[in-house]
Amino acid sequence: MLTLAACGAPSAPAASPAAPTAAATGPAATAAPVANRGKGGELKILYWQAVTELNSHHSQGTKDYDGSRLAIEPLAAMGPNGEPVAILAAEVPTKANNGISADLTTVTWKLKPNVKWSDGSPFTSADVVFTWKYVTDEATAATDSFTFTNVKSVEATDPLTVKVTYNGPTSNPYQAFVSGYGNIIQEKQYKDFIGAKAKDGPKIPVGTGPYKVKEFKPNDVVLYEINENYRDPNKPFFKTVQFKGGGDATGAARAVFQTGEADYSWNLQVEATILKPMIEAADSKGTFISATSGNLERLLIQRTDVRASAGANRGEPSTQHPFLSDLKVRQALAMAVDRTPIAALYGGGLAGEGTCNVVVGIPPATSKNTATMPVCKYDIAAANKLLDEAGAAKGADGIRVYKGTKMDIVYSTTVNPLRQKEQEIVKSGWSQLGVNVILKSVDAGVFFGTDTDDAAGRFFTDVEMFTNGPESPDLSTYLAGWTSAEIRTKAAAWAGNNYERWSNAEFDGLHAQYLKETDAAKKNELAIKMNDLLVSDVVVIPLVARKSPVSGISKSLKGTQPNPWDSEMWNIADWSK
Repeated sequence: MLTLAACGAPSAPAASPAAPTAAATGPAATAAPVANRGKGGELKILYWQAVTELNSHHSQGTKDYDGSRLAIEPLAAMGPNGEPVAILAAEVPTKANNGISADLTTVTWKLKPNVKWSDGSPFTSADVVFTWKYVTDEATAATDSFTFTNVKSVEATDPLTVKVTYNGPTSNPYQAFVSGYGNIIQEKQYKDFIGAKAKDGPKIPVGTGPYKVKEFKPNDVVLYEINENYRDPNKPFFKTVQFKGGGDATGAARAVFQTGEADYSWNLQVEATILKPMIEAADSKGTFISATSGNLERLLIQRTDVRASAGANRGEPSTQHPFLSDLKVRQALAMAVDRTPIAALYGGGLAGEGTCNVVVGIPPATSKNTATMPVCKYDIAAANKLLDEAGAAKGADGIRVYKGTKMDIVYSTTVNPLRQKEQEIVKSGWSQLGVNVILKSVDAGVFFGTDTDDAAGRFFTDVEMFTNGPESPDLSTYLAGWTSAEIRTKAAAWAGNNYERWSNAEFDGLHAQYLKETDAAKKNELAIKMNDLLVSDVVVIPLVARKSPVSGISKSLKGTQPNPWDSEMWNIADWSK
C-alpha cells in the first residue's frame, strides 16, 4: 500500500495474516534497474535528525536504522504492501516451500549463496546465529531484543541454512530477522564485543549492503562508498552517498523543493501552511511522497519518580510518580488535549490525522471503542472536576497541589517548529486545569541518543512526545513495547521499549495470547483490547496518526518506493537518476 502525494488515498494494509502458504510477491519496481554501477556520482540524503549509531541493534531512533541500512541488511525486508521481500535470504519461508513447519513452531531460512561481507569474507548462517546471540544477551542491552520474544533457539543446519525454533506455534513467522530490527551483523567483527563489552564495540559495521561506510561523524554526517563486494554487479548506481544530519524539517523541505541541494529529504514534519506551498509551487524541484502507516505521534506519560531527590532510584519501576500515578490525574490530562488544532498542523490528511488510538493505519485492528471513551473527548470542565475529585486543590498562585506536591509537569520533545506548536496547544489545555507546564525542546541527536539525561530512552521528564509505529501489519513487536519485560531500567542501560515503565498483568497476558493466535480475526480482537487498555489507563495520549514516509525527493530521482513498514532506505540499491 503505497502512494505518492498526488495520487488518491492508498489502500489500507491487510489484517495480520496467518502464515503464508505461498511465497509473497515483491512490490513492482518503479524504475528499471540501471546496469551502471557507480555511474551516478553522489547521492545527497538529508535527515534533520542526525545518525548517532550505525549498529542498528543499539539504535535510538529511525534515523539510526535508516543510516545503518545502507551497509547492514536483514534476511528479508518488509515490503510496501506489508509482505516480506527476500534480501539476504534466497526466498521468503512459507508453508508451500517447507520454510514454515505445519505446526508453526519452526521457520527455516535459506540464505543466498556467494554473498560476501564488505571485507570480502563470506556471509554464512553462523553470522545469523551470532546476531541472535548478540541481541538476546541481556548485557548487550540491544534495543530490539523483543524481536526474539518466544524464540527458543536459532541454529545453523548448514552454512546456508538457519532454523528458528519457537517455544510454541507462532502467529508471526517473520518476527525475527525481518525489517530494520532484523539486520545481521558480522560474527568476526563483533564476537569479542558481546554482552557487557558491546558498549566498546566497533562503531562502523562491516556489512553486506550496497554501500560501506567511509567516514562517520556521529550526530553530523555519514559518508558511504560502493561496497565492491556487493552481490549485484550492476548496482548501486550512485558512486557515493552523503547522509547529512542536522538543521530542521523546514530547512530539509526547502533543500529538496526549492534549492535542489538535496536528492532526498526525510520526515518533513513541517506545518502544512508552510509545506504545501513548497510542494505545489510551479518551480518546485521535488516530489512529496507519503503512505498511510501505523505511525503515531503521542504523549508518553511518566509512571515513576524522576525527581532528582529519588537519587539512585530515579526512574526505576519500583518508584511512583508523585501525581501521574493517579488515574484521575492522567484522565484529566487526556481530556484537556485538543486534537483538532494539532491535527490541523499536519494539513488535514496531508501528513496525518487526529486520533485517540494507539493502533492506527490497520483498519481491522483499529478500535472503534475509543470513540466513546471520556478520555478521548476534549472537555476542560470534566477534566477539572476529575482533579477536584483526586484532591488536587489550587493554591494561591492557581497551580494545583496533589498530596503536598505542586503539579509541575516538564514536557519534552525534539526541536522542531511544528512540535513546539503542538507543545503550546497541549500546554494551553493543561494550564486551564491549574497545571504548571514547563516546555523543553531537545536537539534530536541528543533526544534520540543514549548518553544524557535528556535522552528519550531515559525519560527523566514527566511527559515526552515523539512518533513511533509498527514495522509490519503484524503488531507483535510494536505492542511488545508496553509489556513488563520491556520496562527500561538503569541496570539494563535504559534499553527496552517500555519507556513509560508501565506494568499491567492483563496486557501482558493479552500480548502472550497475540503471539500464539493464528486466526487473523482473533488477533485483531486482541490488538483492540490492548489498544483500549493503553488508552483507558492513559499510558499514552494519542495525538496524530501520521503518514510515513512523509519525505521529499528530487524529481530526477528514480526507483524509490515509499514504504510504511520498513526503512525508507530499504531499496536504495535500486535508486538511480
